[in-house]
Amino acid sequence: MKIKSISAREILDSRGFPTLKTSVVLSDGSIGVASVPSGASTGTHEALELRDKDKNRFLGKGVLKAKKNVEKLKKYLVNRNFKNVLEIDKELLKLDGTPNKTAYGANAILGISMAVLRAGASSKKLPLYKYLREVYGFKSTKYFLPVPMLNIINGGKHADSGLNIQEFMIVPGFAKTFKDGLRAASETYHTLKSLLSAKNFTTSVGDEGGFAPKIKNHEEALKLLVNASKKAGYPKMQIALDAAASEFYKNGLYHFEGKKIDYKNMVNIYKKWAAKYPLISLEDPLQEDAWPAWEYLTKELGKKINIVGDDLFVTNPVRLKQGITGKAANSILIKLNQIGTVSETVEVIKIAKQADYLPIISHRSGETEDTFIADLAVAFNAGAIKTGAPARAERTAKYNRLLEIEEELGKKAKYASFAFKK
Repeated sequence: MKIKSISAREILDSRGFPTLKTSVVLSDGSIGVASVPSGASTGTHEALELRDKDKNRFLGKGVLKAKKNVEKLKKYLVNRNFKNVLEIDKELLKLDGTPNKTAYGANAILGISMAVLRAGASSKKLPLYKYLREVYGFKSTKYFLPVPMLNIINGGKHADSGLNIQEFMIVPGFAKTFKDGLRAASETYHTLKSLLSAKNFTTSVGDEGGFAPKIKNHEEALKLLVNASKKAGYPKMQIALDAAASEFYKNGLYHFEGKKIDYKNMVNIYKKWAAKYPLISLEDPLQEDAWPAWEYLTKELGKKINIVGDDLFVTNPVRLKQGITGKAANSILIKLNQIGTVSETVEVIKIAKQADYLPIISHRSGETEDTFIADLAVAFNAGAIKTGAPARAERTAKYNRLLEIEEELGKKAKYASFAFKK
């Protein structure tokens, strides 16, 4: 594989802040283009998203430094013969030489990594999900469409609703196909809008397309999801939460609903909700470095529901292995830009699957129309995908791509209802 040219430009993400769009052209003329997402609620152990910090441009959030770094990396990659895509990722990692991509920035590195794979798929005339399997040696003959986890009430850093919990998601794990699951979620979403309007709540949306009503407490939000699901005709709809608990953790306590509580009391709240509502998944329910607390929670609830590490693991193999050894969580959120290359991301997915941890492929709150993660989820039979509400084009683009893949695969496409425990 030989790269003919690499270029990058500054574009806007779904929050109106800059990100990178990278293009790669191979020597045979094949082109790959990729846009890098950006998070708002970010774990402290994530790879560096390089920003300019020039307050005179985009409030300091410009990415011209990362763009320049793409030009620097280009000099080491263009017109060289690489054995395959994996060799290119290895070279990128070698050139940066830091654990968290602080030399060039994960946004500069990831854009190249994704675009090279797209170009390779184009060169082989394969859809991206099939090319990913070929490149990374995933031998399965089965294709599972992921169960979508749709964030339809936004809180935390994604909205000004006043709720501590960042995401209230619906999970159509009961469906027979991805298409049917997405339809059920969409109808539930619009039914929820009607319920909110009837209660005189605002129906404006947060960063990920979910509604952001100023609800008095979290149980009221859970009741709204249950009622919307039943009224839409889907009483078997399940619920998932992303607490993003590090955001409301201060000085050893959780500042939750106006109270200061320790981790055992926080766990008791989750246990109460799990017993009372169809709660199937808890993401980042505790602070990102509170390993003993995670182990306690997993022991208490891990046999019943998915305990998902996002800020805990940050798509990092070292942190994931620590969690596996200590039995902290039983699932992991997978975000490309937390680690910096596709190859590293795939390594983490493989480690998770070998340990029977569910890998959940995820978007970021600052997204683009890029659909790479949809193909990634299908390529490795991830089981589940988080990419926001069934609204806003940067979210629906991923769902629409999955609809295309399901139709293309026909009878070979199965629905990953195995992803959730009850």
